[in-house]
Amino acid sequence: MKRQAKRILLPCLEVTEIAFPTDENAIPIYLREGNPNPDYYVRNKHENPTGERIDFKPRWMGSRFNLFPIVLDAHGVPWAEANIYLLSRAESTPNPVMSTLASIADSLASFRRFLDETGIDWTEFPSQKLKRPTYRYSSYLKLEIASDHLKDSTAKRHMSTVISFYSWLIQENTLKPAHSPWKKDDRFIQLTDRRGLKFSKQISTTDLSIKTAKPNDPYSDQIEDGGKLRPLNTADQEHLIEALIELGNTEMLLIHLVGLLTGARIQTVLTMRLKHVSAKLKNATSDEIRVPAGPGTGIDTKYGKKLVLHFPKWLYEKLHIYANSNRSKLRRLRAGNGDNADQYLFLSIRGVPLYTSKQDSLMFDSSNNKRHIKNGQAVRQFIKDYVIPLIRLKKKDDNFQYQFHDTRASYGMNLTDHQLKRVSLGEITLHQAREFVKARMGHESSATTDKYLQYRSNLHMASAINATYQNHIQNLIAKYTIGKNEN
Repeated sequence: MKRQAKRILLPCLEVTEIAFPTDENAIPIYLREGNPNPDYYVRNKHENPTGERIDFKPRWMGSRFNLFPIVLDAHGVPWAEANIYLLSRAESTPNPVMSTLASIADSLASFRRFLDETGIDWTEFPSQKLKRPTYRYSSYLKLEIASDHLKDSTAKRHMSTVISFYSWLIQENTLKPAHSPWKKDDRFIQLTDRRGLKFSKQISTTDLSIKTAKPNDPYSDQIEDGGKLRPLNTADQEHLIEALIELGNTEMLLIHLVGLLTGARIQTVLTMRLKHVSAKLKNATSDEIRVPAGPGTGIDTKYGKKLVLHFPKWLYEKLHIYANSNRSKLRRLRAGNGDNADQYLFLSIRGVPLYTSKQDSLMFDSSNNKRHIKNGQAVRQFIKDYVIPLIRLKKKDDNFQYQFHDTRASYGMNLTDHQLKRVSLGEITLHQAREFVKARMGHESSATTDKYLQYRSNLHMASAINATYQNHIQNLIAKYTIGKNEN
């Protein structure tokens, strides 16, 4: 089997430097089994008693990482420049997101595969523009898009990463290309902020950038809300809940209920902690319980927004009962840091988190031996393997499909339908309905909220127009009998 360049994740990475045996905190490294003498010594970057880095870099700069991505070439050898670039990206922020680094490493691995397969020297930039590695790779990606082997959005990400990689190499004086890797163009674009004020922003583009065409279909059955989401109608929501009850997995049922009844995304649901549902309800007078989410709460949100989750009181009680059940306690006892208030509410049967929060991913664990990031894969796999097949069987519909984030769109439409009904009864204005839905969904822009408000009418309009047109064509065809003039 032909070996190819690839990205792998290191369970742990500690940045060290070569040391002398006599240096304080020198660590012996043995490369050969059974060898009584160390091959060399290293020392960690943060070994000063004061916590200062011994290389005099800023104190906040990390030197210990879990699940750090590295790129290997076709021979399984680490690509030095690419990996140093990844390390520089990790060190450039106090809170590096390892999933983002992994995505960058994926793009660099794709570029390395192209280089290995074509035999192109990535450091050579001849005078003929189309022979330069950047232009060769851009052409290759465009051919992959044209042949439907690669999504345009993926190709755009790959090319953007390669441009950033070369820009860093040039800035660090690691690479001095004989000719320019691309043609740069600076321009100003007009933008509008949340208050409706217009402002200009300077952006830089290159002639390597790959354009992506975003389809804009307001009459689609999907809503663009941090991704393409399809609201489930009332019948499908009932089918979903019935299937989850029949399958008998308590965690998956509760996870879906939180999504359907609060509109929380999967990272928000799965990073809830025991402490968030341990409050006593004896003195609660409202029909809903409010739980803050976002930075400082232990619950992740998209883009680190501060939100408030509104739980129906009965659902919060169910979560409270589950948290105190033997089933839940046994899972917490199997978890790495045991049964405590900061433990995740939802764990696998082996006590493994279903999603690793941003906060926890930044905490270095020298004993980590996993090579993948927990980001809700277990929930998605359960949906694919069990929930969808059962619903298809019950509905007798082999085309039924949904993703977990559709529960958020379903919540948004349930909320919108109720508010629009109140508008029709004269209880509230349309503006009040819009602001209520916007606040509950945590939308940054009112334009996203409007997609929910217009969803039903757009679908109805598209359906009516389509039906009218189809009837017109059918009437025309009815005047002609297929085959009447055929021999």
